[in-house]
Parts: sequence; C-alpha cells; structure tokens
Amino acid sequence: MSGTFMGMPAFPKAARDAVRDTTLRGNLRHATRTIRAKRAAAVAELEDWPQLREAGRQIKDHTLRHLDRYLEQVEQAVIAAGGTVHWAADAEEANRIVADLVKATGETEVVKVKSMATQEIGLNAALEAAGIRAYETDLAELIVQLGDDLPSHILVPAIHRNRGEIREIFRDNMASWGRPAPEDLTDRPADLAEAARLHLREKFLRAKVAVSGANFMIAETGTLVVVESEGNGRMCLTLPETLISVVGIEKIIPTWRDLEVFLQLLPRSSTAERMNPYTTMWTGTTDGDGPRTFHLVLLDNGRTDALADEVGRQALRCIRCSACLNVCPVYERAGGHAYGSAYPGPIGAILTPQLRGIASEVDASLPYASSLCGACYDVCPVAIDIPEVLVHLREKVADQGGRGHRLEKAAMRAATWLLDHPAALTAGERLASRTRKLHPERLPGPGARQWTNSRDLPDLPAEPFRDWWKKNHA
Repeated sequence: MSGTFMGMPAFPKAARDAVRDTTLRGNLRHATRTIRAKRAAAVAELEDWPQLREAGRQIKDHTLRHLDRYLEQVEQAVIAAGGTVHWAADAEEANRIVADLVKATGETEVVKVKSMATQEIGLNAALEAAGIRAYETDLAELIVQLGDDLPSHILVPAIHRNRGEIREIFRDNMASWGRPAPEDLTDRPADLAEAARLHLREKFLRAKVAVSGANFMIAETGTLVVVESEGNGRMCLTLPETLISVVGIEKIIPTWRDLEVFLQLLPRSSTAERMNPYTTMWTGTTDGDGPRTFHLVLLDNGRTDALADEVGRQALRCIRCSACLNVCPVYERAGGHAYGSAYPGPIGAILTPQLRGIASEVDASLPYASSLCGACYDVCPVAIDIPEVLVHLREKVADQGGRGHRLEKAAMRAATWLLDHPAALTAGERLASRTRKLHPERLPGPGARQWTNSRDLPDLPAEPFRDWWKKNHA
C-alpha cells in the first residue's frame, strides 16, 4: 500500500494531539451527530432493512469466495465493450500505469471524481512527479486539495473544516489552482458552493482526461457505477475524451440484479437519502457518447492478502458508506487524520493493517484504536463484524512481539499458572489485600502506563472475596 500518510505517528500520539484541538472536536461532534441522526431516520423507513443488510452481506461474501471467476468475467466484458483492462499488483504499478496512460494522450492535467483507491495509492503525488497535475472536483476533496490538507472522512473528507475556514482557504488558494474566488466571498454555503462551481466549470470544459474510481463493477456486463451528490462525477465521466478508472478488485458484484440491493443500502447509510442524486453507469465506450477511450485499472494492493484471512476478509465487503465513522466515539473525538491512512475510523482500523501489514508502528496501533463498543457493527449495511476483526488483528500484533507485547505475554503466562494453582492464588490474594496501602496509583513500565495513564487502578478490598464468602456463608 502507498505511503501517502506514512510518517505520521502511531494512533495514540496522533489522537492525543487531536483531542486537544477544541475547534476540530466541535466540527466533528456537530457533523457526525447530524449525519447519524438523519441516517437512523432514513433506515427506519424500511421495514425490510435487516433483510436488505443480510442480502448485501451474502452477495459480497459469495463474490469474494469466487473472486477469481468474477474478475475474469469483468475483464472479458470490459474488453468486449471497447475498453482496455490493466492489472496492478500494488500502488507503484497502478501509479505507473495511470501516468503512462495520461502521457500517451499528450495531456498534462486530469480532472478527478472522488476515488478512495487513488488516495490509497497516492496517485496525485505520483502524477505530480510525472509532470501531470490532478484537479479534485468533489467539493470536499477540492477544499482538502486547496488547503494542502489530507482527507479525514470517507464521505465528507473536509468534515474537520467549518465554513469560516473553507472561506479563507478559497480566498487564499483558489487563484493558484485556476479561477480565483470572488473578492466578496462570504461563508454562506450557497456562496461557497457557487465559488467552487465557477472554479471547476472551466476545468471540466478544458480537460481531455479524467480519472475516476467506482462504487461497483458489474461482472456480467462490465458496467461501472459511481454514485455521488453534486454532479461533478457526471461531468468527469462524460466530458473528457479519455477516462481512466482505478478500482479495487473487491468492488465487483455479479449481476445487475445485485446492484438493486446496494443502491438501497448505500445512500441511506451514507448520506441518509432514499437514493443518490447522481448515479452514473458506463460500459466500455460508445461512438458519439462519452469518452472515446476507456481504461480500467484493477487494483490489488494487499487485497488478496486480506482475502486469504478467513476472519479479516469481511473488511472487503465494505461499500465505503462511512456509517461506522459517524457512530464511533473514538473517531468523533480524534478525527480522521489520527489514523494515518486514506481509510479512517473503524473500517480503516481493520482495512489498513490488512492492506499495508502491521510492521510499522502506526499500522500496528490501528487495531487498538477502538473501544470495542460494537456500534460500528450495528450500523454497517453489509454486517462487517468490525470488533471481531479488531480483536483478531490485535492477536496478530501481539504475536509479532514488540514493545509492551512481550511483557503482556509474560503476564498472561504468569496469570495462567496462578489460576491453575488455587492455593497460590489464595495466598496471592491475601498478600495483595494486606499490602494494598502500599500499591502505586500507576503501574510501572511504558506498556502498563499506556493503560493506567487514562484509567484509575481499582482499590483492592480489605479482604479477598474467598475469605469474605467463608466468613459470611459458613
């Protein structure tokens, strides 16, 4: 996986810095609570929501079990429809393929419709290094790009910014990327949206090459689907002469009939809408309509490694709705940047370590970025048991050793022996009770301090429970 966000500290340190930012916490609290309240109301309208959720889970699981077959099917269908298919094993290969395709057109700029896969691989930076400038056209992505920032939410990448901050970003930076913001720009949402519309319109009309992702790929026809709310995707997908779509291999669904399920699950879970305002579908190329050249880049980048893990593979069901972020108490307080990945929140805590591995400090810390409250599983439209995967990944992190984990293993072995020897356990309980006034408030050692720095050690009783029971229930 690309190192787009690498160099960031492990989650505990990044989160500790983030929670001190009162403006950030206020922005996140207001936005996430508003979104999750609207989502709950939209979901409650459907009496068959549990059945839809189960259908989504089963379709995704079936597809993952037969992914090889469906990948071959979608390749054949795209080629038959006039497109070209490229296979990318990792981020470096995907970036090289896209850069070479753009260079072959002779163009030096591209417009992009929001794509998490391209954020994952660091495509914008790779294109910049190749002398190609990529312009984000999603409003929130535009704000992030103009502010030289990083996305912090799957659905609303600029959720950490308020209207006043966005106004300043537009006024200070729009001119260096194209049409400047109006001199009298206010922080009214309508004015900000109009400034973005005018800024982007000239790019849409000028661009010859577009880069997109896809929410779904339909294997039986080779059709790609993008759902969005602003119309920028429709402009990117229809006006340019060349369209390059970078899509994770897990985005496949078998048939058109399966799409019906996800077009009900996704909008209600993400934007709390009954349907997406813009649902754009394209199959290869058509003379006189849309791009004349279409390239599909199928991205692995760690996905087959995740697929091989019987517990962890359920993360590949994800349809990027962001519902888990909006209910997560950890995300609400720490924000998305603390996760050090294009995928923040609960889904990022289980997806990123599987795509990038757990060798780095930041990736090894992500499975612990959760209280295991289970709210994420309750709202997931495809029933990903995120707490189960978190615990599974914590076991992997502990097994590889490292700071704190060796001490933890030693403590667990000691506890196992003690619990297997009742006489020793009884003696230890009595000794602990008699010396309780001498016990420290914080445990020694860096690993133990990570736990007790934010938690009080419980006071030991004056006598062990066993002795109390014998005394009161003789």
